[in-house]
Amino acid sequence: MFKRNIEKELTRWVNDRYRKPLVLRGARQVGKTTVIKNFSAQFENFLSVNLEKSAAVQLFESTDNVRELLPQLFLYCGVTRREGKTLLFIDEIQNSIHTVALLRYFYEELPEIYVVAAGSLLETLLDRHISLPVGRVQYMALQPCSFVEFLNATGENRFVEPLLSTSLPAAFHNELMQQFNTYSLIGGMPEVVARYAAEKDILALSEVYNELLNAYKSDVEKYAQNNTQASVIRYILDEGWAFAGETISLGGFGGSPYKARETGEAFRTLNKAMLLELVYPVTSTIMPIVSDLKKSPKLFWLDAGLVNYSAKIQKEYILSADLLDTWRGKAAEQIVAQELKTLSFDVGEKRNFWVRNKRGSNAEVDFVYVFDGLVVPIEVKSGHNAHLKSLHQFMNETPHHIAVRVWSGNFSVDDVKTIAGKSFRLINLPIYMMAALPEVLKKYI
Repeated sequence: MFKRNIEKELTRWVNDRYRKPLVLRGARQVGKTTVIKNFSAQFENFLSVNLEKSAAVQLFESTDNVRELLPQLFLYCGVTRREGKTLLFIDEIQNSIHTVALLRYFYEELPEIYVVAAGSLLETLLDRHISLPVGRVQYMALQPCSFVEFLNATGENRFVEPLLSTSLPAAFHNELMQQFNTYSLIGGMPEVVARYAAEKDILALSEVYNELLNAYKSDVEKYAQNNTQASVIRYILDEGWAFAGETISLGGFGGSPYKARETGEAFRTLNKAMLLELVYPVTSTIMPIVSDLKKSPKLFWLDAGLVNYSAKIQKEYILSADLLDTWRGKAAEQIVAQELKTLSFDVGEKRNFWVRNKRGSNAEVDFVYVFDGLVVPIEVKSGHNAHLKSLHQFMNETPHHIAVRVWSGNFSVDDVKTIAGKSFRLINLPIYMMAALPEVLKKYI
């Protein structure tokens, strides 16, 4: 049991005068149920109902009157009502379409009750078999643990405040790099982090990885709409981990016999389940940026630990001297992509990279991050500033003067000039400091 960053966002939701019932979304096993149970300590009354139980489904489907339903829920949960706030948590809500529809009535007729809903397979059923009440609910996304959450879980929370404020003394740099390498190796799945925090034994985590992977594979029949799609999804879940951080082709993906349409549908289904994301390039350096779906995407999975275990590159991690050199640099891109995802709790948050829209050009920047209306380029690379040619080309085409290089060196800011003569500030951000990116940009923009 360790605190998750989303609890601060949940507290803001509680204090929002325009609060609506909350649908907590995220991949299976990212800790949604545990987060809400921990968060419930702030309430005088906590009602937790799991709709995998037929009696619970029967109770919710017995009425449309939520005021009449509430005392029955206290009775069902065996909770004596006390004065104060009540949190109702409806888990596995996808098992009752009627209960999904009731969320609007909680909003309209019982707004004093704090309602959170979640479901392990909710994502794949949305818009197919389930439609959430438009304008009557709000959403929040939960990702695997960030590095900051890993530090909290492993008792190294003394580093968190100076890390987030970029006031960490250089003397601790090597220690933080070692901590981040461990985090990158094992990943951020809550059960993995908790097991590692308790035992500090990486080899003992194999059992947990296997359980997680088998759980995802066992869900295939529920994800897939037909037998062909089930076969493609199984193939991606078996072989796709080895392509993390790579630009992929949908047709014949990974040497498979599947066509682009079949593979694309399977990837979209797994994307909806929040197990992976196909990250598309943009060609603009100013807002608005639009994903170019005609170009090949990069594949990023929900968790680096699962990638490392499934792709069998754990040994390379342990033997590598620099994370940015591990697995041809793809290991660093995967974990940076993962950390970028944890900077927001918005369900629709997308990641993008940049390619130059010029015939014959192969210029590419690893990520772009929208901040304060600016499109900020992010390169994941060590080495001399002059070697960041694609970053320089990006800066030549954008009106602002800030770029970020994520690397394994200390935090610093360089004044740089492109060959074309444009001056800009290059923020050299240690890879373990990704959580501080918004604060750093706020300071220098």
